Amino acid sequence: MPFTTAHQRLGVLSIWSDQPGTYDDQDLEFAQLVAAQIAVAVGAQCYQQKLAREREHSELLLEVNNMLVSNLNLRELLSAISVCLRRVIPHDLAGIALYDPAANQLRLEALDFPSNEDFFVEGEVVPLDGNPGGIAFATRQPVVSGVRETSDPLGMRFAAAGVKSGCVVPLISHDRALGVLGVSSMRENAFTEESAELLGQVAKQVAIAVENALAFRKIDELKKKLEEEKLYLEEEIRSGHNFEEIIGSSAALERVLKEVETVAATGSTVLIHGETGTGKELIARAIHNLSPRRERTLVKVNCGAIPTGLLESEMFGHEKGAFTGAIDRRIGRFELAHRGTIFLDEVEDIPLELQPKLLRVLQEQEFERLGSSRTIRVDIRVVAATNSDLTQMVAEKKFRSDLYYRLNVFPIALPPLRERPEDIPLLVHFFASKFAQQMKKPIDRIPSETMASLTSYSWPGNIRELQNLIERAVILSHGSVLEVPHAELKGQPKTEIDQSGSSTLEAVEREHILRVLRDSNWVIGGPAGAAARLGLNRTTLNNRLRKLGITRPRQ
Repeated sequence: MPFTTAHQRLGVLSIWSDQPGTYDDQDLEFAQLVAAQIAVAVGAQCYQQKLAREREHSELLLEVNNMLVSNLNLRELLSAISVCLRRVIPHDLAGIALYDPAANQLRLEALDFPSNEDFFVEGEVVPLDGNPGGIAFATRQPVVSGVRETSDPLGMRFAAAGVKSGCVVPLISHDRALGVLGVSSMRENAFTEESAELLGQVAKQVAIAVENALAFRKIDELKKKLEEEKLYLEEEIRSGHNFEEIIGSSAALERVLKEVETVAATGSTVLIHGETGTGKELIARAIHNLSPRRERTLVKVNCGAIPTGLLESEMFGHEKGAFTGAIDRRIGRFELAHRGTIFLDEVEDIPLELQPKLLRVLQEQEFERLGSSRTIRVDIRVVAATNSDLTQMVAEKKFRSDLYYRLNVFPIALPPLRERPEDIPLLVHFFASKFAQQMKKPIDRIPSETMASLTSYSWPGNIRELQNLIERAVILSHGSVLEVPHAELKGQPKTEIDQSGSSTLEAVEREHILRVLRDSNWVIGGPAGAAARLGLNRTTLNNRLRKLGITRPRQ
């Protein structure tokens, strides 16, 4: 016979005998009284169990809420929640996947799998179709399921790890689906509708934490980017610029400035050709300052001055632990130049293995940091510069042809100083005045014979060499007359003659560098070294020595 309470049918009480006619109406009445008493006892026990479950659930939600207040790291948060949740909903692993709007898919953000700690791969894709996580996200409803045969890599790995059932609920905050929270078990049918309901309540709290974590992450990234920009700009200020403005009125320079004005307003990639010291960086700055991107940052990368092994990290950034010594996440120069301009100086020194990644940035405006699978999209304008013959390097398979064509959209050729001698007096006066003010020296006259020597000199180091020579001259000057060290200008370097009778540029450069190296006793660095005398960076001079095949003679 059934035993019930006033609100609920609880079960039945059965009494059996192997003899027919054993029980009469009096027995039946007595059994009903017993059933009523049992119903009261069972009902009270069920009520106590219900109260205990509700209390346990409330304690869990309160504990989870306390964790959310003090934790913005999703991995640490998930691990702590999983420990609490395991007491009420037994499970073997828990995970959070967030929606990536750019790729229109879910990505695994955090996973707590104590028995298989190497299972997690940051940014792994969770398909939206045919996957419990994708279904829960799309429908905004809990999904309780067994692990079925699937073709997606993540589902196959879960099955291979022994996972047999799961429960996934959407993470929704302010009516916006952020992703999903899921738990899985090595047991079949481990989760019920009650489990899904409780997990859904936890997910409401976790969604708020996820939104806060994402906002904090964005703020932290912006903060780091601002710090990087601040450091970069401080370095730029410390290093100083060669000029405050472009000096000269020659026809050759006017042609270049017209080209700059023409291309600056566009977003096209520019490739500046010119010898060392002709002012390629200054032209790049002019292009940026005349462009719609002038309010944003101009970021410079000297590809020849950065060791090959660090160039990729410097350009594209890296994640913490991406390689030995990567103790923290680093924002790369391309990310730093977002909505601005990036200047790639000495672009010929980019190694072949890195050139495809640069080509992808130029074509697709996207890349990944070292150690990360997350795609970063940027809006940048690229201005590159070279003092090498890239067409020859392409022919010799030292530079990718597709990258060369992508860089050479709008070429600008800077004339060497020897082809614009009429600009030399203007530059000499400008530099003399600049350094005299800095050193507080009353220099107001430059002898005509000095100017004639400066104008007739071939200047293999171009404007940078001229600037450094004038700086030394100001240092050496003791009165109001500029005293130029004429010994450095006497005797033009011996040159090779080609079939047309003119001196080859490479021969002039080689002989001049050799002469300066001999005069400096083959000391390259330091204030009296060959690099300073030539007006070059030490790294740039070393690169030129390798390209020209110059080596120190054996003693």
